[in-house]
Amino acid sequence: MSTRTLIQGGLVITAADETHADVLIEDGRIAAVAAHASTVAQGWTADRVIDATDRYVIPGGVDAHTHMELPFGGTFASDTFETGTRAAAWGGTTTIVDFAVQSQGQALRAGLDAWYAKADGQCAIDYGFHMILSDVNEGSLKEMDRLVEEGITSFKLFMAYPGVFYSDDGQILRAMQRAESNGGLIMMHAENGIAIDVLVEQALARGESDPRYHGEVRKALLEAEATHRAIQLARVAGAPLYVVHVSAEEALAELATARDKGLPVFGETCPQYLFLSTDNLAEPDFEGAKYVCSTPLRPREHQAALWRGLRTNDLQVVSTDHCPFCFTGQKELGRGDFSKIPNGLPGVENRMDLLHQAVVDGHITRRRWIEIACATPARMFGLYPKKGTLAPGADADVVIYDPHAEQTVSAETHHMNVDYSAYEGKRLTGQVQTVLSRGELVIDQRKFTGRAGHGSYVPRATCQYLG
Repeated sequence: MSTRTLIQGGLVITAADETHADVLIEDGRIAAVAAHASTVAQGWTADRVIDATDRYVIPGGVDAHTHMELPFGGTFASDTFETGTRAAAWGGTTTIVDFAVQSQGQALRAGLDAWYAKADGQCAIDYGFHMILSDVNEGSLKEMDRLVEEGITSFKLFMAYPGVFYSDDGQILRAMQRAESNGGLIMMHAENGIAIDVLVEQALARGESDPRYHGEVRKALLEAEATHRAIQLARVAGAPLYVVHVSAEEALAELATARDKGLPVFGETCPQYLFLSTDNLAEPDFEGAKYVCSTPLRPREHQAALWRGLRTNDLQVVSTDHCPFCFTGQKELGRGDFSKIPNGLPGVENRMDLLHQAVVDGHITRRRWIEIACATPARMFGLYPKKGTLAPGADADVVIYDPHAEQTVSAETHHMNVDYSAYEGKRLTGQVQTVLSRGELVIDQRKFTGRAGHGSYVPRATCQYLG
């Protein structure tokens, strides 16, 4: 049975265009887009008609950095693939790329298979995987080639977290050389973890144990230094580089310098760095623990540089690094020792709305909103034009967005499986109204109509900004 859905009367916004147009969906894909008043659109019929008058019609968001069920610091991220993808849908995101984890001493395949199993039959929206390399050796380097062929085309390395995920410069160089030959993209957590560990030890010895010291020891200069080093190693290897969760003006400057030289170096930032600051980390009564993530929140002055980077395209992507831990029982593991607070914030449900607020506030344009949240992440990670745009042949991942709705962000009303909101009480203009994933209604007029298991695994091509 062929089913046709027609979305009528909205303003269709992609990274390239804004047009008053109707969108025809057939069998889970976009069949056609035509000007609302055109004779073509007038002739369309459908089983289901959605009125998008006074609404935006935008591509579903692509969040290329999430951590569902991630083991960290003796606990697990509190969102499962079921709860996390449902929350993503509520926030207008229709594809996530999560991180499968290689454990020390294990094969990449064992880690990847564990993540396939966690996600299988659980997801409300489509999903793909990156691979975290935490043990670079001859075996795992060979496995990288096989994973690229299988559609896992990006590999994350850590210059931080010695003893857990850390790779030294030699291991990083080898992985970059391998990526250069197999077409993979190296993603880098760029912080000098060896130096940070010294500063942590010294701070605790001085009795500085509150959450705010998490931000003070993870210095912006050590993010900048690691970013610079990662860029030089990538140049030596002849490989592209994608730096995750850029938070500091100095690190952004390193990316801008590299890009000015024409190097294939890319950067992402996250809403927490655009909207939150060290003021949050300093909240009294251990409340600051809610905001402990790495890279850490920075002083407010860094925000203007990050917004500028998004406007000048020195930063190309905004993803969430969604990695939630409940305040009660999880964040509290670090009472009396900030180094034991699980690192991560909830945000997969808030990203599209926060970035729309940035449009309202004049930081970015509507098309740039779609570019950094939908189109560029899809291109960066080999999902475009199946994902990230509204064009014939694309998956019918479509959001009907009300740009005038007022909302107040709160843990009381969010759908993430976590007991606090990083943006509690923040008033936003704009809200997701209806969401389709491959043509199926997942959110219908602010009601969840999706199901676990609708979401499909999506193998990815290589980065579309290369070669």
